[in-house]
Amino acid sequence: MRPASPLQHAFATALLDPSLPTPAGLCAWNGSDPGVRFAVYRNNVVHSLVAVLGDTFPVVRQLVGEDFFGAMARVFVAEHPPTSPLMHRYGGGFPGWVADFEPATALPYLWDLARLEWARMAAFHAADADPVDAQALVAVLQAPDRLAVSSLILHPSLAVVQSPHPVVSLWSAHQQDDDARDQQLGQLRLDAGESALVFRVDDDALVLELPAADAALAAALAGGAPLGAAQASHPQADLARLLSVLLRHGQVIGVTSGPVSGQHAPNDTPQPAPETSA
Repeated sequence: MRPASPLQHAFATALLDPSLPTPAGLCAWNGSDPGVRFAVYRNNVVHSLVAVLGDTFPVVRQLVGEDFFGAMARVFVAEHPPTSPLMHRYGGGFPGWVADFEPATALPYLWDLARLEWARMAAFHAADADPVDAQALVAVLQAPDRLAVSSLILHPSLAVVQSPHPVVSLWSAHQQDDDARDQQLGQLRLDAGESALVFRVDDDALVLELPAADAALAAALAGGAPLGAAQASHPQADLARLLSVLLRHGQVIGVTSGPVSGQHAPNDTPQPAPETSA
């Protein structure tokens, strides 16, 4: 692609910054003030991007309210314009940005909740993959010498979200009706940490709470660590229980000897893959 012209650059910059004047060189077909038309277009673009963020992070939006979320999202949009025409990829940097957004510091769990919601979005759009052949996995599990040095290749949609706050309960409460939501929220301790396994099954992105030790083990496996090393690093985790969960939901797509490269880092917020399945 050719680099943007000075006019294109000025247009794109002013589009997301209402403090900037209408770019020079614009004109209307009927000779009217182009600034009025540009203001309408600017408002529509910003409104659309804020709506995208609201759809991607609906629980965050509900927790802080429409007005606060709209104001927060507009600041993010101005600082972080889209880099892809695919709107399901927009917002990957939002959780980390929320962590540093001064007006949101009174809600320390907010950015972890945003990470959970982004993991769901990423899971929806991750590449498809078939579960591992059961016989191949059984052969490894029945050979202790192979088991220790074998690594699992996990589904592209899978992510682990760990938090010192009850992010799974916060998210699940907002999937209920108003009365059930309020009752569940009233019973929460905001200092009670929770961890989640997020992955896609068919056309749904599931959020499954895990014990903290199992989540740490899952994160190690997602990062490509061999089973033996991962288990040794997380002795409190229940490997058999975790494997049962992963296999039951079709999240193991391969097994190999030695560390696995190419899987996303376990604590990274995953980005949607180019392929879409939903």
